[in-house]
Order: sequence, then structure tokens, then C-alpha cells
Amino acid sequence: MKDLHSIFFKYYLILVFILFLWLIHFLNFYFILNLYELGIFPRSLEGMLGIIFSPLIHSSSDHNHIINNSIPFLILSWALFYFYSPVAWRVLFFSWVFTGLLVWFFARDAYHIGLSGVIYSLLFFLFFSGVFRKDTRLLTVALLVVFIYGSMVWGIFPYDWRISFESHLSGSIVGLFLSIIFKKQKASFKKVKTQWEIEEELGIESDNLDGLWEIDDEE
Repeated sequence: MKDLHSIFFKYYLILVFILFLWLIHFLNFYFILNLYELGIFPRSLEGMLGIIFSPLIHSSSDHNHIINNSIPFLILSWALFYFYSPVAWRVLFFSWVFTGLLVWFFARDAYHIGLSGVIYSLLFFLFFSGVFRKDTRLLTVALLVVFIYGSMVWGIFPYDWRISFESHLSGSIVGLFLSIIFKKQKASFKKVKTQWEIEEELGIESDNLDGLWEIDDEE
């Protein structure tokens, strides 16, 4: 119950964060604050501020940009904290910072804004973590993520100059590497072993071990 409460507390923090994004967006939209200047401008000293601030800023021309980012971030970050709670904060932090760094180093000269780079990092982390851990439940989560957001993979290619494909590509690379780095960290739930797996480990040949035993997943 304590773990469940902790997970849902983090869920509320995600909602608060999204509300904060919308507050910034409305202020930028109605007061024409030109906050895009706080985005990442590659290979410039002042543009480095965007590594921290760019995910908080969205296009002020309409509401489509922030809408398209809010829903995927809500779902993917919830999945991150629910299934990978022990490493969730680190994954989110590294997704934010290292995605921004890659954009600053390699992207074209323009202001890059929006949360999509972080979203792509979470997407690729959830997918490849499920694949690398070889756990059927986590693999199911990975396949579900692909089913819902699989079309996002096209976003890593340059098909529209108004869209920062560099942010998408950078986030994808960061998410993949994070899934490799943290693949030995245990997930948020306990792994269930079957009777025959326990018997094999203990060297027991018996028909008296009925049902399932639950043990901690140390991976």
C-alpha cells in the first residue's frame, strides 16, 4: 500500500508539472513574451540555457504543440514511475539534460523548444527496457507503448523544417542508452517464479510445491 501511494503521489506531481507547462504557455500566448528565446540555440553560450528551459516552452502560435506533447508525456511518465520507480527520477533527469546537450551540440542553427525530446527518450527507454529485461510483463508494456505511439518513430527523420527532428532523434538515442545503463536495476514490482523454476534452483524433485512463490526481482 505504501508503494502504491508513492506511485500515485508521483502521478499527481506529473499532473502538476503539466499544469505548470500550460500556465507558461498561456502567459507566453496572451502576453507575447517571446519565450522561444529561452530555447536551445546550438553551439552558442546563451543557447545553453535552453538545455534547462526549452522543454518548458512551446509554440505560441497555437495550442497544438503543447497538446501534442502533454498527453504522451502524461502516459509515458506515468508508465515510467509505475513500472520503473527505482530509477524513474534518474531516467527523467538524464532524458531532460542529455537530450538537450545533444541538441545543443549537433542541431541546426535555430531555436529548439518543446518537451518532445524528453518524450522520445521516455518512449525508447520503456520499449528497449522491456526488450532487454526479457520479462514478459515489461515486454507487454513495451509492445503496448509501440502500439499507441509507434508512429512517432517517423519523427526522428527530417520531413518538416518547422519540427525539431534533432530533438526527437537525440531523445531516442538517450532513451536507448538509458535502457542499457539501467537494465540491471530492478523494476517496481516483484517477479513471480513458477514451481518448476524454484524446484530446479533448489535441486528438489517434488510434486508438493503447489502454486507460485513470490521473490524479489534483483535484476
